[in-house]
Amino acid sequence: MTYYDDISEGYEELHEEEQLKKIELIKNYLNPRENDKLLDVGCGTGLTTEPWKCIRYGVDPAKKLIARARQKDEIKYKVAAAENIPFEDNFFDYVISITAIQNFADIDKGLKEIKRVGKGRFILTALKRSHKIEKIKELINKYFKVEEIVEEEKDLVFVV
Repeated sequence: MTYYDDISEGYEELHEEEQLKKIELIKNYLNPRENDKLLDVGCGTGLTTEPWKCIRYGVDPAKKLIARARQKDEIKYKVAAAENIPFEDNFFDYVISITAIQNFADIDKGLKEIKRVGKGRFILTALKRSHKIEKIKELINKYFKVEEIVEEEKDLVFVV
């Protein structure tokens, strides 16, 4: 993940507004309670992890992004790839992955891992213009029961 390590200092300047808009949309579909556990896969600096009012965890393979992640409110961050999420089966009530799936080294394995660690609701988004979007749609439909697909400005949002 050297690209994201390379841009870590300017990551939020590049992506904050766009990512927070997605979170506001996602809040229409996700309302975790205070004691629910939420995992953000591909969390970057924590922009998409922080807004939730529950027990929050984030994983990202980019060490420099995790190093810049917000450490307030006891959010627990780990350097880890989606393909090898270091948590037990069915550990999380909610799992989100916001604009990260197209960057997974192995999309199939990453989605299997997301499903493995989650037990409740999933919100998965991917860039509409990614050359991998058809494969992503196919795999999400293979592993999850998609309730709705919302077309956001840049992403497809899969409500599972």
